[in-house]
Amino acid sequence: MSEIKLAATTRTEFGKGAARRLRRADQIPAVLYGHGSDPLHVALPGHATMLAVKQANALFAIELDGKTTLAITKDVQRDVVKNTIEHVDLLIVKKGEKVSVEIPVTVVGESAPGTIHLVETQTLALEAEATHLPQQVEVSIEGAAAGTAITAGEIELPKGSTLITEPETVIVTITVPQASADDVAAEEAAADIAAAQSAASAAAAEDA
Repeated sequence: MSEIKLAATTRTEFGKGAARRLRRADQIPAVLYGHGSDPLHVALPGHATMLAVKQANALFAIELDGKTTLAITKDVQRDVVKNTIEHVDLLIVKKGEKVSVEIPVTVVGESAPGTIHLVETQTLALEAEATHLPQQVEVSIEGAAAGTAITAGEIELPKGSTLITEPETVIVTITVPQASADDVAAEEAAADIAAAQSAASAAAAEDA
């Protein structure tokens, strides 16, 4: 995984007012913590950070006061209405160490004809090397028949990763699409109309 470089500046003002001023200046408040060090309160470049956190488990190289610190995202706080980033928590990591992370599940392949797949669990908890975190875990459903349930323990994990999620956890199921109550009602109504039209046609033919 390539490092995403972000130039940070030290924050000396705190509170909602200070945070709003930072965001107006296209900066995002953040905190760096871990490895027994005191939390570092920093400001990150807004647009670059927004793009970076879109990548699952991205590895950041935070440049601050001439030093570079490696970190991964632990939490991103967003405005519930605007969905803009309000604050980022970053965990300091070292090369060679392993960390626990949530990895997105991506379904690949096509299940058997006439079936659909349902993703029951969106992420897998894994332990992986902090500087080589996988971006996703692929789950193949190629040719899977209705009734198939793929569990966490059956998935091939990225190299160097260890499963934390319970192996029996169902990740994807394969099923046959079920008609909704509205669909059933519509079909029954259409059948009733067709029957009424047929009966009317038959009656007209007898009267003719």
